[in-house]
Amino acid sequence: MNLDRWLAYIERQHPRSIEMGLERVRAVAAQMGLARPAPRVVTVAGTNGKGSTVAFVEAIARAGGWKTGAYTSPHLLRYNERVRIDGEEASDDALAQAFAAVEAARGDTALTYFEYGTLAALWLFERAGLDLAVLEVGLGGRLDAVNVVDADVAVVTTVDIDHTDWLGADREAIGHEKAGIARAWKPLVLGETDPPSSVLRHAYAIGANAIRLGSDFFHEPVDAAHWRWREVGADLLLPVPGLAAPAQRANAATAIAALRALPGAALPERAFAEGVANAALPGRLQRFDRGGVEIVVDVAHNPQAARELAAWLQARPAAGSTAAVLAMLGDKDATAVVQTLAPHVSRWHLAGLDGIARGQDVAAFAARLAGTAAAAGSRDAQVAAALDRALSLAASGDRVLVFGSFHTAAAALAALHSGR
Repeated sequence: MNLDRWLAYIERQHPRSIEMGLERVRAVAAQMGLARPAPRVVTVAGTNGKGSTVAFVEAIARAGGWKTGAYTSPHLLRYNERVRIDGEEASDDALAQAFAAVEAARGDTALTYFEYGTLAALWLFERAGLDLAVLEVGLGGRLDAVNVVDADVAVVTTVDIDHTDWLGADREAIGHEKAGIARAWKPLVLGETDPPSSVLRHAYAIGANAIRLGSDFFHEPVDAAHWRWREVGADLLLPVPGLAAPAQRANAATAIAALRALPGAALPERAFAEGVANAALPGRLQRFDRGGVEIVVDVAHNPQAARELAAWLQARPAAGSTAAVLAMLGDKDATAVVQTLAPHVSRWHLAGLDGIARGQDVAAFAARLAGTAAAAGSRDAQVAAALDRALSLAASGDRVLVFGSFHTAAAALAALHSGR
């Protein structure tokens, strides 16, 4: 089967789109004879910043001459984005071959879409002769399929309220789930200055070495073009990250701490500067110009990400007005997101994500936003139509912000790349 047929097939093989637990993945991994995807493994969990941190780790390691594998999710335009080997997306044929290997080994074990993808990525990585594998957790950490691999360094970027149906209702419960990727007596790098106490308790209980932003490593601005990363005995002067947004400096700092915590790792100082400057990731404040109108596409989809987006908007005000195209999944705190960004948005355009798991049509979405600034916004069934409407009302110097979900960003990028 080609890749498209495989993807359609694996979507149908488990009755639920999400089913937490490692038993199925462990059993099939054993049947496949999977050992370790690379001699060095970094696993990255967190509410926000996971994909960016993976991108920084990957870019720095590659700048230092390491052959890397990176597994991330979800994708925006192509499934191939999820599996990168030495900076290149896995080909359709390679992914199809990997899915065939998973299928041949699973027997009557039902796997979710994500579990198929994780096992396929690990199979490809093990055969690629990597120096480093960087694995992004899909949901939570403790029971996520990625956690079948024992990481040399575990990273928890941030912990905030999201996926409460699966992870718990507060930061302490969610932090406990994310800290589950840590391993006894191995480094656990924490990318926020005030992590939940549950994360620190878990690290202490298993003997993991917690390396904390603001306590064990630091980042600080120097001038408009540079910043500084510090730990005891090390001081790096670095260029401003290629990825925009205030949070990206913390993500880059966390990535540096993770790489320096790897046992036996010795990357040249120039690799850190090169990697920080060159790391790239679509859908993270990705900018386009259409006739003098700035279009900004971002995957922000929860209150913490909205706060970061608001900070960026405040630091970079548009010459004219800012319109927002917003579409979100039904299980997200859309009200809190709108309230956070309302002071920075002049006009709202709502769109539906109908026909997507956990999606909702635009009427249901608008009803959920009753009482917010966005409730009176225009309504379109599709993101592309809402973007067209926003652009039709915009003048040179205005900004159109498109956000709310990976699905929202994907639809906008598809429309923009098609020339709309």
